[in-house]
Amino acid sequence: MPVMIIFDVDRTLTRSKLPANSEMVKALSELLATKRVGIISGDSLSILKRDIVSLLPVESDFGNLFLLPTSGAALYVWKQEDWHEVYAEILTGEDTSKIGGMIRSACEETGLIDLSAPSYGERIEYRGAQVTLSALGQQAPIEEKEKWDPNGSKKRALRDAIARLLPEYDVKTGGSTSVDVTRHGVNKAYGIRRLSEHLSIPISEMLYVGDALYPEGNDEVVGETGIATRQVSGPDETLQIISEYSNG
Repeated sequence: MPVMIIFDVDRTLTRSKLPANSEMVKALSELLATKRVGIISGDSLSILKRDIVSLLPVESDFGNLFLLPTSGAALYVWKQEDWHEVYAEILTGEDTSKIGGMIRSACEETGLIDLSAPSYGERIEYRGAQVTLSALGQQAPIEEKEKWDPNGSKKRALRDAIARLLPEYDVKTGGSTSVDVTRHGVNKAYGIRRLSEHLSIPISEMLYVGDALYPEGNDEVVGETGIATRQVSGPDETLQIISEYSNG
């Protein structure tokens, strides 16, 4: 029985780029009463707060909740009624400038994204510890995302093109139409190891729940830590898993 459960966000706790629904919020709050819970995502801290944390009932045990935004490149814990940084692998200005430039080059090289065309919000977002390319823009409707890249081949082609241009960084697929760039070796596996060290909880006593544990999926990397995993197809299956563990 795990003492801590770590969840991916997109298509695990929520539908892509949407807030957690009321059923998920209630389930997470109940789980926090008995388990330590980690949430790890390519999203920024502000988005995790907006789409999940702010929706939890005020009586939830936030002391049992641990946030790992930007693909595990940072860790935040709740104390004294606020979120406090444990670590953050922040990219330098030189890093972000180089990464942004190479992302633009990859878009042009592949011909998959016309950065001069209208988009749903920012396409290249600087998140402190991570730079994210969102093919259609950060606020793109899920229907448009699914239409643009139904089998993920465009996203993978962009990832490969960016990785060739930035061999000294970690480049991985993120959400349904996004690619994330972090410092080398900084990824979800890194975040899990740092969380384990911070809490003195062996990884063998943790469980990871995600939708993309398959080869080349954005959760696959967690397997290198040896953590137990559960693959889900969406929030409904995640709710079933939470129900299994909510009573002890």
